[in-house]
Amino acid sequence: PHMLERAAIAALEGARCSDEPVYELAVRLIDEAESAQLNGDYRDKPYATNVLSFPAGAELPGLTVLGDLAICMPVIEREAREQHKTRDAHLCHMVVHGVLHLLGYDHIGDDEAETMEALERDVMADLGHDDPYRAVSL
Repeated sequence: PHMLERAAIAALEGARCSDEPVYELAVRLIDEAESAQLNGDYRDKPYATNVLSFPAGAELPGLTVLGDLAICMPVIEREAREQHKTRDAHLCHMVVHGVLHLLGYDHIGDDEAETMEALERDVMADLGHDDPYRAVSL
């Protein structure tokens, strides 16, 4: 499977969703203008951001439709440079992060953030990537 598909599957498995029959989600790679528009329309934050999650919450017999992820590639590329990560590692992290949001995970409160970030670390390690929250010093 494609790198993004592997990241989504790893997030589902990490969240213990692997025993469900079929999951569906869409991942769209977008530019900064579209990201700013979506972020402004749906979150009242009119600027580009790395990933936006749009949960569907639809369940049909044998199928769970998780929703959509909108990933802004220019933001991913900029953040990867700033955080001294590869673009692919950061992109995988944003897929994992977004899938967890679609599953209902959040990071608003400290406890929620610790739970979600620990799961992200585990999933990223399973994918062969470093801790996405580790500070890199040069």
